[in-house]
Amino acid sequence: MKTIIIDMDDVMADASAGILDVFNELNGTDLKKDFFKDKNFYDFMNSGKYLTYRDRLFDQGFFINLEVMPDAQEVIKELSEKHKVYIVSAATEFPNSLREKYDWMQKYFPFISWRNFMLCGDKSIVKGDVMIDDHEKNLKTFSGETLLFDAMHNQQLEGYHRVYNWQEIHNYFFKN
Repeated sequence: MKTIIIDMDDVMADASAGILDVFNELNGTDLKKDFFKDKNFYDFMNSGKYLTYRDRLFDQGFFINLEVMPDAQEVIKELSEKHKVYIVSAATEFPNSLREKYDWMQKYFPFISWRNFMLCGDKSIVKGDVMIDDHEKNLKTFSGETLLFDAMHNQQLEGYHRVYNWQEIHNYFFKN
């Protein structure tokens, strides 16, 4: 039995789609995730050419309305039946997200106990066997195995076992 640490945003919840919706609305654009396949997301967003999306992440309603990543519910449920699963989200940067993330988890992942759901500011204190996350800052301080969940903002990142979807994660843990 392994202890598996799973991030929420851009791993369980499609935060990138929400961010792009806000960005497109603010800037009159129609960008899609694949636009960043060969571009640095942060360089593009912080270029000063566009209105920023970050302030809107503080708005009430952003996190509660995020879509669930395909197959996440089924695979996480199966993982939780065979392993210790903890959902860990660096949520304190966006204080409105605390309640919304809790409510989102209750709606889409009711089988995860509140005891296994942690909202924090810095994941470097988290320990376990495997961490699934989309940000290098969280993976590089983790002492166990790491799985980088593919996202529009990490396309240039190398040196990690990259997974593209929840079926790949399922195969990683349930190889026959």
